[in-house]
Amino acid sequence: MLDLSTPPSGTTSGLRAEREIFERILGAIAERRLPPGTKLTEESLVDIFGVTRARVRKVLLLLAQRGLVALEPNRGAFVAQPSREESVALFHARRVIESETTSLLAGLPEPERAYALRRLDAHLAEEAKARLADQPGAIIRLSGEFHRLVAELAGNPVLATIIEDLVWRTALALAAHATRHDTDCSPAEHPAIVEALRRGNGPLAVQLMTHHLDHIASSVQE
Repeated sequence: MLDLSTPPSGTTSGLRAEREIFERILGAIAERRLPPGTKLTEESLVDIFGVTRARVRKVLLLLAQRGLVALEPNRGAFVAQPSREESVALFHARRVIESETTSLLAGLPEPERAYALRRLDAHLAEEAKARLADQPGAIIRLSGEFHRLVAELAGNPVLATIIEDLVWRTALALAAHATRHDTDCSPAEHPAIVEALRRGNGPLAVQLMTHHLDHIASSVQE
């Protein structure tokens, strides 16, 4: 059964409707309300969003192109289930790219770096709020958003787009293959990365980011 949490917002049209479907499915995947292998029936999505099958199919195709949905002939659409080997490769790609985006962010001139730090501090406050309220779904989603935000603020939109897709796909990898429960970001790891960035210490920020990603990835590798 599909769990998209919030009620339908009413019938919308055009690109706005497609964007809403896309973002709601992404949100449910990020919060692990749609685990790997979940069937995404066109009928359910049509009922939830009040749109045509054509629009639903367009969104499912877009999600498939980004590696988040598997379209199987004569069976339909399913939330993707990355193999263990693919999962390891995804985290390797993240380590390579996020080392660069973290270094770029640390080297930003003022006032760009000050602006980036304000954005990151605000995000850390949201993470702390979710932990205090004991909201596991929000914690998982915000953990992924931290990495997307770092890449966005680094100033290279191409790398930021790549990281966005990798974060979604590694979220599925963890849901499918994590061998322990502490697969989400430690409360101390993100603040430590931001503090290194605040000091302008690029090498330390990169080291902390890579260690952080290695810690998360080790659950899949085990």
